[in-house]
Amino acid sequence: MIIVTGGAGFIGSALIWKLNKLGNEDIIVVDHFGEDKKYKNLVYLKFRDVFDKTDFANMIENGFLKKNKIDIIYHLGACSATTEKNMGYLLKNNYEYSKLLCKNACENGIRFIYASSAATYGNGSCGYKDDENTIENLIPMNAYGFSKHLFDLWIKREGYLQEVVGLKYFNVFGPNEYHKGEMRSVALKAFEQIKNTGKVKLFKSYLEEFADGEQKRDFIYVKDAVDMTLHFGNNPKLCGIYNIGTGSPNTFNHLVNKIFQVLQQSVNIEYIDMPEDIRKNYQYYTCADMTKFYSTGFNQKLFGFDKGIEDYILYLKSDNWYLN
Repeated sequence: MIIVTGGAGFIGSALIWKLNKLGNEDIIVVDHFGEDKKYKNLVYLKFRDVFDKTDFANMIENGFLKKNKIDIIYHLGACSATTEKNMGYLLKNNYEYSKLLCKNACENGIRFIYASSAATYGNGSCGYKDDENTIENLIPMNAYGFSKHLFDLWIKREGYLQEVVGLKYFNVFGPNEYHKGEMRSVALKAFEQIKNTGKVKLFKSYLEEFADGEQKRDFIYVKDAVDMTLHFGNNPKLCGIYNIGTGSPNTFNHLVNKIFQVLQQSVNIEYIDMPEDIRKNYQYYTCADMTKFYSTGFNQKLFGFDKGIEDYILYLKSDNWYLN
């Protein structure tokens, strides 16, 4: 049996979708359900049961993992809002909850694979190398990144690095993200703007070395991120912290131009002022060092950026916003 926390969310539901494609339906979904519409990500998926995250924490404390045969926990559930300022909430949701799951999984011999984040790298001044020996040097720029960083540090300090896997996801985009509000990918926001106004608004650059729209991100398609995640589920001897990205960043201009191309529309970009409150912590460049990941023997063919955008836009054009 497999447990997926954050199973109704973006990457979690895409992971379950792929597990279903591979013939696995013996899955427990754990998530926090509010008034958003992420439950729709589950409508076409097959799974054994679904639990609220708070109820599930109580179930674990009452021996659920001991009483049931669980093979893997993919812990992808978290508050992923980079704008969240309530550090107390993030500590409980992203840090303490993760510690509870990890300790109980390891005590019961269950494979534990969790979502860290590229946000732990901060402004990139220490590079983007997934080296556990140097994670103490990283300085996240927001509370979300700090909450993820705290758990990475705890994993190392408590000696779990030789048992579990942490995955530092970079800028993931694709179907099943529609419910994420302001945390939706630039790809989805751009598509919506083109559909509604015929143009896309991008932030101006405030650094001389970057022209407007030439800020770069390591964008990765969710189907690729899922395949890379499952690689660790299929190879139980692999442990430690790994980047999940492409190693080939793309500019926002290129991303938007690609969407206009797929939609067969003329490029129309307006560069706008960046809000004052995010200028200081704005990342102009991210690029995952993928050397360590590919040293694990992963050789599966991936979509890549351009084909990933093409595939995603096909979903959006047909008003099919989720995987089924």
